[in-house]
Amino acid sequence: MFLGCRRPTLYNHGMPTRRGSGQSRERDARAERIRSTTVLCVRRDNKIVMMGDGQVTVGEHVMKHSAKKIRRLFDDKVLAGFAGSTADAFSLFGRFENKLQEFHGNLSRAAVELAKEWRTDRALRHLDALLVVADTKGTFLLSGHGDVIEPDDGICAIGSGGPYALSAARALAKNTKMNAKEIAQEAMRIASEICIFTNGNFTVEEL
Repeated sequence: MFLGCRRPTLYNHGMPTRRGSGQSRERDARAERIRSTTVLCVRRDNKIVMMGDGQVTVGEHVMKHSAKKIRRLFDDKVLAGFAGSTADAFSLFGRFENKLQEFHGNLSRAAVELAKEWRTDRALRHLDALLVVADTKGTFLLSGHGDVIEPDDGICAIGSGGPYALSAARALAKNTKMNAKEIAQEAMRIASEICIFTNGNFTVEEL
């Protein structure tokens, strides 16, 4: 299901690489800097698990090992994870929670409205982050390009280690009987062994 304004050329890290105006190129350049993390969401057997690593990288330096990149919102009914600037992500979390309140917990409506505002608002459109949000009914990936993407298989990942975690999680989901948490843990472990911007100190939230 695709609810955004246009279809991206990439599913995870980097997001769209569409060429166009100077503003579009600036957004693409910012998206390329969203690298230093891995957040994975797995939905299976009516269980939702979101997991993120704890590493904060500034340039060539690891500044923190135990950052929490996942939050519970709307009376703990919604999970949200981010990749990108921490300050920008917290601003977006606040805006998103306001949208959830406005639309009485309707995740898809709140996601679409935030994406619209994020793309068009003069201040918000400079925020440097990607979000994954999920509740018991749906999972969505949001970007500042106005994209709102619902994965077909209920598995979604962002950040520099996102492609590794996503690939591993899909393979495990198709070829094993592991539950959502087990898939997320193993996929994140694999990503942490490949991506230098991802460590093995994971935060886990479940619905």
